[in-house]
Amino acid sequence: MSTVHAVETPDGPGELVIAEATSPLAALVLGHGAGGSEDAWDLAFLARALPASGVSVARFRQPWLVAGRKVAGPPASLDRCWLPAVAAARGRWQGVPLFVGGRSAGARCACRCFSTDDAGLVLLSFPLHPPGKPEKSRVSELAGAAGPALVLQGAADPFGTPSDVARALADVGYAGERIVPVPGATHSLAPAKSLPSARVAEREQLLLSAVLTFMADALDPVPSAE
Repeated sequence: MSTVHAVETPDGPGELVIAEATSPLAALVLGHGAGGSEDAWDLAFLARALPASGVSVARFRQPWLVAGRKVAGPPASLDRCWLPAVAAARGRWQGVPLFVGGRSAGARCACRCFSTDDAGLVLLSFPLHPPGKPEKSRVSELAGAAGPALVLQGAADPFGTPSDVARALADVGYAGERIVPVPGATHSLAPAKSLPSARVAEREQLLLSAVLTFMADALDPVPSAE
């Protein structure tokens, strides 16, 4: 069961929708996309699934969404509201490693605001560029986050495929990411209604295992060979 906690921001009240692990080993704050909410398929799934593995999840509802508006504010407004949400989560889970991330615009926001106090980034459908406009790359936002990153990217994402993201990062000399393709998925990552239940379960397991493995490796990295 989730609980909702208000977060005061410079642009009005936001909300953290919290799914609590009994004895959290880590916590994850997730932001939603510019045209959606915390109920997006991938965000809702992780909030349901991760607590059983010891990860508390807080999905942040931006103030524009809480206020009932349908259009997100500019990136600067998203960032200044995201920061107090992360601070609230850090205060709630003191002493617990805190990961940050989100989907689409929420992923961009988490990258721009990444702090050395954060354990790592969980990025769902990072929008590398607007559809059909690869020249308008946002790779600098991802490469500029100085921490380990997991990118879960739909194989058919028009905002950038997994190979597009990998190539763009390689071009700027960034190698701190872990890119996991989601077969058959578009930008939403949500399975089509026609997808057999077994395939849906495979996609869910892919997301869950990728996030848990990434967190475990980020918290206990394997020493590099000399």
